[in-house]
Amino acid sequence: MAKSKAKKVKRKARKTARPARKTGAKNDKLPKEAVTLMVHLRSRDGQELLLEAELRALVAPTRKEEGCLVYDLHRSADAAGAFLLHEVWATRDAHTAHTRTDHYLRWNARKDALCADRALSFWKQVL
Repeated sequence: MAKSKAKKVKRKARKTARPARKTGAKNDKLPKEAVTLMVHLRSRDGQELLLEAELRALVAPTRKEEGCLVYDLHRSADAAGAFLLHEVWATRDAHTAHTRTDHYLRWNARKDALCADRALSFWKQVL
């Protein structure tokens, strides 16, 4: 009896688990107006933990914004204090609206104290 109950719990957990993102599938084509933003950041000496905390604080509210398709934070596997934000927005206007939110304005006021270097570039999907 205990075995069948454990199996039911396992099956239920599988059904409610968030499906993994598919990459390279045909349905991964972005909308025509979508833009990808890559932001490379390097922390000032001694500011790595604070920078990471500030970046982490941006993730949840940004993902809830209208027009935000992807908002992922990465830490460099090779360079201490280096981070990457990979953002995909439905339109350039959606990204512009993001820069007017309270959480972004808070970040914008703090970034110069935390970052030694910051570079960003916009991209359009080809295939």
